[in-house]
Amino acid sequence: MNGCMKDGPRLILASGSPRRAALLRQLRLEFEIIPSSVQENVNGYKSPIRLVTSLAREKVDDVATKVSEGIIVGADTVVVLDGKRLGKPHDAVEAREMLRLLSGREHCVYSGFVLLRMPSRESLSDYEITRVKFRDLSTEEIDAYVKSGSCLDKAGAYGIQDDFGAVFVERIDGCYYNVVGFPLTKFYLAWRKLLGRIEQ
Repeated sequence: MNGCMKDGPRLILASGSPRRAALLRQLRLEFEIIPSSVQENVNGYKSPIRLVTSLAREKVDDVATKVSEGIIVGADTVVVLDGKRLGKPHDAVEAREMLRLLSGREHCVYSGFVLLRMPSRESLSDYEITRVKFRDLSTEEIDAYVKSGSCLDKAGAYGIQDDFGAVFVERIDGCYYNVVGFPLTKFYLAWRKLLGRIEQ
């Protein structure tokens, strides 16, 4: 697969997330980063699927005002526990509360993405759901993780890819990369479909 992902139109990631950028590089994709200015708000949507896909759409539409040609990709992720949506914590206090809620429990991670091709405005969107089970966390573990600062820019206040956050997870059911914040396989298939490289 070496080099086979480098051809094609200009690709723009509408996100400043280092995790999503790293996952695109894993596919050997060449891309630019133009972060959207959309403020993520997990309230106001009845469905988590509608939430993540709508926010992803808002992000690509925002960046589309600055791009005349190419494919823009936007994504959003939310953690849901017992119907309660957990976005990115606003501060350390909220991060601790989120981790206490997740401790010893199973939650779902929803990620949605949108691909928008300019100037035709042809688009594709999809989403992924992964179940994640946390083991019981001690107060000391939660405090140490929050003090590291790693949790503040992540939905649900944790990153499964983090050195320490990884050991909070007892098991997952579904796509690992979705928990990182970007359902890689579904994105890859949508990207190829948008380029007409696989049958509809």
